[in-house]
Amino acid sequence: MTLLSEPGTLGGEPVTAAPASRHRLLRRLLKDPVAAVSLAILGLVVLASAAAPLLTAHDPAGSNVAHALAPAGGAHPLGTDGVGRDVLARLLYGGRTSLLGTALATAVAVLLGVPLGLVAGYFRGWFDGVASWSANLVMSVPAIILLLVVLGSVGQNTYVAMAVFGLLMAPGVFRLVRGLVNAVREELYVDAARVSGLSDGRIIRRHILRVVQAPVIIQAVQILGIGILIQSGLEFLGLGSSGKASWGSMLNDAFGNIYTKPVLLLWPGLAIGLTVAASGLLGNALTDALFGGAAGRSRKRRSATPVKRSVGEDRPSSLPLPRLSGDELLVVEDLKVTYPKDDGETIVVDGVGLTVRRGEVLGLVGESGSGKSQTAFAVLGLLPAEARTTARRLVFDGTELGTSDRGRTRQALRGRRIGYVPQEPMSNLDPSFRIGSQLAEPMRRHLGLSRSEAKEKALALLERVGIADPARVYTSYPHQISGGMAQRVLIAAAVSCDPDLLVADEPTTALDVTVQAEVLDLMRSLQQERRMGMILVTHDFGVVADICDRVAVMQNGRIVEAAPARDLFAAPTHPYTRMLLDSTLEDSEPRRLLGTTGTEQGADA
Repeated sequence: MTLLSEPGTLGGEPVTAAPASRHRLLRRLLKDPVAAVSLAILGLVVLASAAAPLLTAHDPAGSNVAHALAPAGGAHPLGTDGVGRDVLARLLYGGRTSLLGTALATAVAVLLGVPLGLVAGYFRGWFDGVASWSANLVMSVPAIILLLVVLGSVGQNTYVAMAVFGLLMAPGVFRLVRGLVNAVREELYVDAARVSGLSDGRIIRRHILRVVQAPVIIQAVQILGIGILIQSGLEFLGLGSSGKASWGSMLNDAFGNIYTKPVLLLWPGLAIGLTVAASGLLGNALTDALFGGAAGRSRKRRSATPVKRSVGEDRPSSLPLPRLSGDELLVVEDLKVTYPKDDGETIVVDGVGLTVRRGEVLGLVGESGSGKSQTAFAVLGLLPAEARTTARRLVFDGTELGTSDRGRTRQALRGRRIGYVPQEPMSNLDPSFRIGSQLAEPMRRHLGLSRSEAKEKALALLERVGIADPARVYTSYPHQISGGMAQRVLIAAAVSCDPDLLVADEPTTALDVTVQAEVLDLMRSLQQERRMGMILVTHDFGVVADICDRVAVMQNGRIVEAAPARDLFAAPTHPYTRMLLDSTLEDSEPRRLLGTTGTEQGADA
């Protein structure tokens, strides 16, 4: 039996289920002979137990000592047991007891483990600590001892015993779900949902639960198999409900008559063995059907490249904030972002100050690790939970945003008045949902549109961003469109609620130069027609020259130079800016071919 080796892993690798409908999943299972046989066996066991009154007229508890250990045949197709009870009736009705008890244990484990795992993994904090400690405590308790104590206190009851068993299995489900949520909560498409203004509860229901449900189903099937064994063991030991037929109690009676009629062991043993084996094989088949035997898809998370400077180290003073003119849409002053480490903290953004006016494009430029993306994420409120953010001022259109990533003010503005265009188009679209669904949901939430109105506006937006067949793209999944088309979709999503500020984080990095130019033209035209303010995070001065009005250059977490784009290109003042400009290939001599002189190369040309 293949088990999930660690929470959120399959064979030690992260897993994420691919988008698959129930019909496609069923077709995959039926094409697998092992899965088809397992489903047939489990279906037969369930149907036979449910139809027990139709398949036998005998009372499973009715005994007739005169017919004890009667051979198979006649009124008793499988014979009778040691006290004259019909074996077939006890086998059929015993299936009811065993299956219902196991289903109860599975339901308790899932209903406790899934919600607690979702909350702990998504919100983390003190609840995660308390829940994880409690789960570890429950897992450390010897299961059989706890079951014996409970049964000794409340009396012998199969369903109480299985409910306690479900409680003991709940920490395993909790750890599985928590691990999965921890793995997916940093996904870029979850950030995109957060930026679109969706509440935490809606994100959990719509995006997180989709990832959790497949492994939980697999875990539940495996718990069913284990539960059959546990329940049968308790009944065999005589700790179940007295007077109720069950496969475990049939084994108990068969062992008492093992020398006189050993065939009595066959029927309950066969029922238990087939049910447990079918459950295990079905779990393996579900794993293959849902994950395709792969470890899932790779994830690109937000990462902070530490600035190589320790707290307390001398540094030049931050560039002063430009004089405010009163028409600023965004004002950031003395923004700092730090991450904890063993011997203190690491500074990634250090005293940044910037402004963005209405209708203005500000380019935030620097090398990888300069802190530009961390600055943008701090404005959006998308930094990881361990990041510590402080700012003297962080004001959007007169509203103080504060530095709490989960503040209600920030959440109300994201998606509605602050849009976001991410760097990786394919990673920011949830693979489980169609394009149209992901476009329409923020508009329905923020603009109060009906389903049909949101669809109409989404189709118009897709056409506006240059998609030739909006209707086809609207009904497509992300994997069915190209990277350039996905970036256009994300631009459409970012402007769908008519934001005042657009934050674009390296929006053309993953695109080829032809598509890059088209996307830049599109963003500039949308920005101008809607008079949005824009922060463009990039390392490409060519992009800056194409689209930006002002430029702020970042180095080691600080802004070292800020100027209008024309002035900065004409006369850069800071050595770092000059170094960046000198490192571009513009105005440099073309490289000669190896083994040729300049004269020969010119002649060839």
